[in-house]
Amino acid sequence: MAQYLLAGLVSLLMLAGAAFTLTAAIGIIRLPDLYSRMHAASKAGTVGAGLIFLAIGIHAGEISTFVRACAGIVFFIITAPISAHLLARASHEVGYPLYENTVRDKLQSRDSD
Repeated sequence: MAQYLLAGLVSLLMLAGAAFTLTAAIGIIRLPDLYSRMHAASKAGTVGAGLIFLAIGIHAGEISTFVRACAGIVFFIITAPISAHLLARASHEVGYPLYENTVRDKLQSRDSD
């Protein structure tokens, strides 16, 4: 019985991770500019990869694999927002345009101070 519950938990985590990853992929295709695409990829992609890592760690049944999976989750949580921020700043500095319906450019007002 416990095996079925564990398999169900792993399946739910894998499906949720795949759904978040699919959402990130759709966001990359559908969103209008680089900045919003980067937001979708970094947020939903990180959650999706984290859930998949968690499912792998649980499914393996070994503490060492689970710890490595948790280390991968921490690595994703730390590096994805930082890299997205740095890419957005670099894109803004070289003049990559915002979407025409953007209301406010907070980086431009910060740069002029």
